Amino acid sequence: MDLLQGIHDARRPLNNISMQAELIKMLVEGSEHDAAVTEAANKIIQYCQDCSESLQEISQSSGDKT
Repeated sequence: MDLLQGIHDARRPLNNISMQAELIKMLVEGSEHDAAVTEAANKIIQYCQDCSESLQEISQSSGDKT
């Protein structure tokens, strides 16, 4: 598998994870555990964004300027 294709393939599940975390935040809004669940979802989203940024850096260093 080509490196850039592998990076692209890794981004898809990261985006899905991040979107599910956003959904969790919306679903628990107003519940008694809202703050703890929202904090956990925010951490998931941040880790996904960090990973996505790392993949972008790898992609750019491999010559892909997208």
